[in-house]
Amino acid sequence: MTDPRLTPANGRVAAERLRGLVPAQRYVAGEPRRVAVPVADLDGSPGGMRDRQLLWGEGVTVYETRNGVAFVEAQRDGYVGYVSAVSLAPARAPTHRVAVPATHLYRDDDMKSPDLRHLSFGSLVTVEAEGRRFWETPEGYIPKAHLRPLDRPFTDPAAVAQLLFGVPYLWGGNSVLGIDCSGLVQAALLACGIACGGDSDLQQAVGAEVPEGEPPRRGDLLFWKGHVAMAVDEGTLIHANAHHMAVAYEGTDHAMRRIAAQGDSEVIARRRPRA
Repeated sequence: MTDPRLTPANGRVAAERLRGLVPAQRYVAGEPRRVAVPVADLDGSPGGMRDRQLLWGEGVTVYETRNGVAFVEAQRDGYVGYVSAVSLAPARAPTHRVAVPATHLYRDDDMKSPDLRHLSFGSLVTVEAEGRRFWETPEGYIPKAHLRPLDRPFTDPAAVAQLLFGVPYLWGGNSVLGIDCSGLVQAALLACGIACGGDSDLQQAVGAEVPEGEPPRRGDLLFWKGHVAMAVDEGTLIHANAHHMAVAYEGTDHAMRRIAAQGDSEVIARRRPRA
């Protein structure tokens, strides 16, 4: 069965590549756009429940715009949904990502100048010029220490996840303002150049299966039904969870007992993003 989260088709319109595979009134190539607000909800239906979020500078392909709502496919992972059309702008190739939990976009290359935007970890920007302390982008200035070139990814997914310790839990969240379990894992892996889906069930395809009986290594992923956590070391996890309502550390054995006692499930999969 076709997964609607990853299928850019809604009956009225579908991606050209799906011609003959899914029914639609018309098939289009789509138009590239980028997110031009700090955080945009990606809804499962127009005005419906948030499925995920998109961050400043991330690219999307727009297949249709109706009543101020755009039907899009996210470039980062192929996730499909609806966003407010006014949150999008013409496409632009990014050069850097925000590499700290959050930063500000300033009007001038001066920390005392007005701050124009609050940008979350993982937001994408296009650097046009380098100053002494700030990078210049088309929308303003960002402290140099807060950005990292896209061609220089992080190397430790667990270290990235730890940057977001304490961020409040938010169902479907992908930003430092609020994040959920799969959002945390995706942010960590994408920052390290590892392809990763947006939901925990999709993330079970990441990397390789951890051999049965082998203790968790740093960066390993543990999955329950509807939940995912990342190992910091053999006995400790970091995960965004509703029990703590935040990104929190938890002993691995304790988490396994607690989640099983809640009636959710035992661990159903273990994956190693990198060998």
